[in-house]
Order: sequence, then structure tokens, then C-alpha cells
Amino acid sequence: MAAGTGTEVRVTRGEDGTVRIAAAPGLGHAMSSYDDVPPVGPDFTRAVLDVAGAVLVWPVLGEPGPPTAEIHDAGRAQQWLWAVYGERVAAAVHDAGAGQPTDARVAAETPALAGAAARLGFAHWAARWWPASYPDGIAALEPDVLGLETAALTHRCQQLFDDLGDQPDDCAADLIEEHRAALAPLLRWWHSSPQQAYTTRHLDQVLRLVDSAADCAGLDGTALRRLRSALDEGPEHGRSGAPADPATLFTRQAGYALAAGDARGAGGRVIARGTGTNDWRRYPPGLVDSGEHAVSWTARALGARRQIEVEVVAHVSAPAGIGVPLVAEVRVDGGPPHRVPLTRRDDLWTGRAEVDLTPAATPSASAPLGVDVGVLLPGFDPGAGTEARADRDAVRALTRRRLADAAQAGAAQAGAAQAGADDAHDDAPGPHDDVRAPLLAETLAALAATSEDY
Repeated sequence: MAAGTGTEVRVTRGEDGTVRIAAAPGLGHAMSSYDDVPPVGPDFTRAVLDVAGAVLVWPVLGEPGPPTAEIHDAGRAQQWLWAVYGERVAAAVHDAGAGQPTDARVAAETPALAGAAARLGFAHWAARWWPASYPDGIAALEPDVLGLETAALTHRCQQLFDDLGDQPDDCAADLIEEHRAALAPLLRWWHSSPQQAYTTRHLDQVLRLVDSAADCAGLDGTALRRLRSALDEGPEHGRSGAPADPATLFTRQAGYALAAGDARGAGGRVIARGTGTNDWRRYPPGLVDSGEHAVSWTARALGARRQIEVEVVAHVSAPAGIGVPLVAEVRVDGGPPHRVPLTRRDDLWTGRAEVDLTPAATPSASAPLGVDVGVLLPGFDPGAGTEARADRDAVRALTRRRLADAAQAGAAQAGAAQAGADDAHDDAPGPHDDVRAPLLAETLAALAATSEDY
């Protein structure tokens, strides 16, 4: 893709020598110093990459654009700056890194690596923040498929990294080792797709990049040798009659039971119930369903005692029976937090604890019980954040839109194949450098959603 003029960026240098690049459009107000450059947004709305000498950040919400960069080593960053922002921005950063505090507006370009880098950042974001939810109807992404495409994109973006070992996102070899179980079903998907179709090209590039990354890292094994052989022979060599349904090629988690009612027989009189706050930052991915109302609580009176019961919808991949110390944090009428240990039971995390309800806090028509309940993992928890319900809703809307787009693209491809119009796709743009195009894991989730009740 030819480089072209993109947006204008602002290059500033702080007193500590850190150089920042931020997109100038949308900054919204006059700024007088390096520290005036506003943040991109809450952490769960940002895609982040650790690269040589810098950290790159893209806003997941909104239109694609150049990333914000925090550059702590301008010399190391020169190896990739021109390939992400263009030569003028690279020159401005060089000058800022070598001299006095700087504030310059520079026209950025859009080289091919800019799109691939943004796509890699989004893949890491999806692994951390994708809001899979059964009640919200947002399908989970197959982790092995996402992991292999992330490895492929990492290899595609090797110019972003160097050999100093301080960039955790330079992990193509580790990702291939962790997710190589998906290689065989990906190959079957590749063989079963209509030749020259958009998804076939997508699969072809991902598989070839994985093969190249494995070769560069010196990885070996039966699955990788089969991959090399299949790529040498081409997709037609192993193609059978009827195309396989991609949704059946990968091992998927069983669906939710979501049994209704209270099967525990806790007894007592219900005095209040409500929903809690589901703050994604407070626990790792894959534990809790990301629905806004996934956390619920019930307050019961058992004689003179008062008890809080908490139920949290589990993520489809949440571990059971391995002692994950997930807890609910309960505050009553703004009082000190009380932690309630949670245990995985079927499709729920559940827990209960005694609470102290003073007479003044006892619910009544004029003074309802004030209970705040959140979920966290001790040791991981960054603490309760500011209210970000609108941002969480916007992220859910984004993922629904991406899945809908992936489903629509898949239906169009299937229709073209049935009509014998595969060649009409020959000139269609590939997804490999466009952050807006679906990842393979998104395409798979969209296809699966059309064949099962998620």
C-alpha cells in the first residue's frame, strides 16, 4: 500500500526527555505543555503495544487513526517510526529526542505497517478485553485461533521490535507454542474454503506468516511440519468435496445451563436485591461474563442476622474446581468493603457472607438499602475505577458491529461461491493491514453464531 498523507500529529518532548506523539485532530483545546496532551481513554478502550523504545496506544472506539506514542528511547524507535508515521514524523522525533523541549505539529503518513501495527494492537486488546457475554449475546473468540493470528501479525510487524528483550509483545514463538493445537483445524478450514475467496486469502496469509515465524524461531514438531507441507502443496491439494463448516472444526466450550431459581435453599426473608458493577479491569479475562448485569446480589434476614448472597455469571472458559480466589467486594451504605469469596458452581460464581446492617441502614420505603457489589481478583485488582458504563456499552456495541460485519462478509462469500463467482473476489482488498477487517477468530465466532444459539 502506498504511503499517503494522513492526519496531523503533535510531537512534544517532556522535561524528562520522553517524546510523545498524539493525533492533532480532536485534541479539542489549546495546550501549553507536554502534560496537556489528553489520555486516549479508559484502559479497556485502548489497544496497547510495547515496541522498541516506546509504547503505542490506539483508541478502540472511533475511527482508525495513528496511534499515540510514548517514546522513552528515540534512537531505538527510529527503526520503525518512519514505517508507522512517515519520514517527517520520524525526523521530528529525532530532533525532539536530541534537543530542547519541543512542540511541533507534523503531517503523518499512512505506510502499510501502520495498519498492520494497529491490527496487532487490536488482537492483543481482543485477548484481554473482548466482552464475551451469554446474556448480552456476544460470542467468545476461539483463543487458539486468536493466538495464532496474533503470532502471525507479530511476525508481520517485526520491524516494531528489537533484540533487547524488554518488549513483552514480541512473542510470536511463545504464541505459536501455546496455540499450535489450532493449526490442524485452520488447515482444514483453509482447504475447505472456496479458492480465491477473501477468507481463503486471509487464512493463507496467517498460515504462511505462522510458518515463517516458526522457521525464524527454530520451532519444530509434527503440526508445524504438516503446515509447511500443506503450504507447499497449496489449498487445492487437500480439498475434499463439500466444504467443512468452520464452526465444527474447533473444540468449543459447552453452552450455559443458566438454571433459574435458588437451588441452595438459603432460607430467610428477602429484604433487598439488585445488580452490581461489572468493572472489567478488576479481574483477568476469561473468568466473568462481561454483561453489565452479570453481578447480582440478594440480602436476606435470618432472624437477627443479615446475609448477602452474590451470584456472578461465569465466562464460558472460566475454570472450575481449581481454587481461583475470585471475590465479591460488598459495601453497605458506603461503609468499609467486605470481601465475599466466590466459588464456581456450574455457570455461576457464588458466595455469601454475614453483613452488619445497622437499624438506620435497614431498608424501608423512605430509605432503601444501599449496597454496592463488584467483582475482583486480589493481587490483580487495580482498585475501583471511575464510572465508565457508557464506555463499556460502547465497547459492547463495537464488538456486536464487528461480529455482524464478519457474518455479513461470510454470507457474501458463501453466496459468491455457490454462484461460481469466486473470481469476482480476486481484486478485493485483503484484511491483513486493516484494523476494521475481522480477525479470523471474529469470523469463526460469527459463523458459529449462525449455526447455534449462543
